[in-house]
Parts: sequence; structure tokens; C-alpha cells
Amino acid sequence: MEERIKIILRDMEKYLSATEMQMLQKSLITNLLGREKEEQITTNEDYLKMFLNTKKIEGCSERTIKYYDETIKHLLNNIGISLRQISTNDMRRYLNEYQKINNCGKITIDNIRRNISSFFTWLETEDYILKSPMRRIHKIKTTKVVKSIINDEVIEKIRDNCKCKRDLAMIDLLYSTGMRVGELVKLNISDINFQERECVVYGKGDKQRKVYFDAKAKIHIENYINDRNDNNEALFVTLDKPYDRLKISGVEIRIRQLGRKLNIERIHPHKFRRSMATRAIDKGMPIEQVQSILGHSKIDTTMEYAIVSQSNVKIAHRKFIG
Repeated sequence: MEERIKIILRDMEKYLSATEMQMLQKSLITNLLGREKEEQITTNEDYLKMFLNTKKIEGCSERTIKYYDETIKHLLNNIGISLRQISTNDMRRYLNEYQKINNCGKITIDNIRRNISSFFTWLETEDYILKSPMRRIHKIKTTKVVKSIINDEVIEKIRDNCKCKRDLAMIDLLYSTGMRVGELVKLNISDINFQERECVVYGKGDKQRKVYFDAKAKIHIENYINDRNDNNEALFVTLDKPYDRLKISGVEIRIRQLGRKLNIERIHPHKFRRSMATRAIDKGMPIEQVQSILGHSKIDTTMEYAIVSQSNVKIAHRKFIG
């Protein structure tokens, strides 16, 4: 019976508006399957669980899965109707109210829009709904802010204020490789090739790639490993017993502490990644090679990370334009 309802809805799609289609869908389900049957088929929460399981299979990180879960669960708890009945106007109203109540910026609300849109697109692809109500809700235009990077002077200040060998090794590895913090904490000592100054990391979707570090990072990593007294295979561990593998939050907290001590604004692990990309492009590394090092599937993402130095633009203009 459910399959027949889908066929009827597809046949009527070209004749009815989105609102009329939703009313027809609701009527068919209620009268042909019955209200009790409708509730027994699948709940909103069931759809969310299936979606999150799909994302896990696709290789999304735990942090991404958690963000999907929180975002969509908030929607379901507040909208209070079946997914089959949600219209485009319902979603516009929800996003507008969310932005007002939480006083969040355009970037935040667009991230929420993107997550919800991904969920409804999945529902449509899997034939759980006829058409996504997010189709006509487009990307929210945001003002692009030029983000600052870590320059040579700042990195030297950070190095000078690292009070332990672990932090010094960690800072230099982030700065020279541009790896993600999630990739950093997954590293084992056995992943490091000191002779070639390279290591294997596992990025998003468990994609494997090589990244490369400089001589300074090599020395500091070796000093740190030789100074350790534990048997943990992890490259970076906690400073106190039982010397567990360092977590993402541990790296973030440590770097923030260093930033506050030195009065460095908005210092975090991702800033090291963006800084590495910018330095590489400024020094003439082809963008495709930077893309490979960072592990980006799309070159547009790499371009967003890299900030072209204004002084280099000026020199290039004089060289090519006069």
C-alpha cells in the first residue's frame, strides 16, 4: 500500500503545489493506512537514527555525527509534526526563529541549514518523503572575514613558552604539516618515519595520506619520545599517569592556555592548518600540491583555507602589470 501511495503522489506532483501535495500525502496515509498504521511505520526519531547510521557508514567523524544529531534533534523537538508534513514555509519559519532566539550569526545558521538539508535530501533519496522542503532554501550569503594566521614571530613566542617537550613537539608538528587535530591525536609512534621526515595520517572517511614535517619538528618529536617512560603506542599522551592517548579537547585546551598566556587572539589547532596552507602558497607551492597535503577532496576548500599575502599580490602586480 505504501508503494501505491508513492506512485499516486509522483503522478500528481506535476499538477499540484508543494502544499497541496503534502495535504494529499497526509490524506492518503491517514485514510488508506490509518493514523495508527502511520505512527507504527516509522517515527521521526527512527528516521534520524537511520540517517546517522548512514553517515557513520560513509565515514563521518564522531564530532560530525554528534553535530548532525544535535541539529536535527532540535528541529524535530521544536517543529512537533511528522517529517512527511513539514513544508518549506515551516523550515523558513524555524530557521528564522532559531536565529532570533539564539542570536546567532549567518555562518552558524547556514551550517544548521546545511545539516538539515542533508537530512531531508537523504529522506528524499531513500523515498521516505516525496520532496525535500529544503530544496528552495538556498545557501545563506555571509560576509567573508579574512582570518588571521600564525606568523614566524608568533610561532617563536609559542615555542619559547612551551614548558614541556610534548607541547613543543605537538606545536611544531601541527605548524609544519597542516594536519587536522583529529589526525594528530590518532597518530602512533610507529606512524612516524624520521628518516624521510614524514608520517601517515587518517583523514575524513579514514582516507590515508602522507604528510611531511621539517627538521625542527623532527628534533622535538625525537626528544619528546626519548624522554617518555610509558609504553603507550600513541605519539602524544597525557602528562600524568596513566599516560592515556591525548584527546582533541586536550590539544585544544593546551593551545588556548598558551594563547591566553601570550595574549594571542583566537589561537586554536585549526589556525596552524590554515597558516601552513597560506605559507605554502605564498612561497610558490602549486595549489594542487597544497590540496594533496591537506587532504581536501575539492580544490575550492583549499582556496578557502589559504590567505594570499597582500604584499605578494603587490609584488606580482608590479611584475606582471607594471
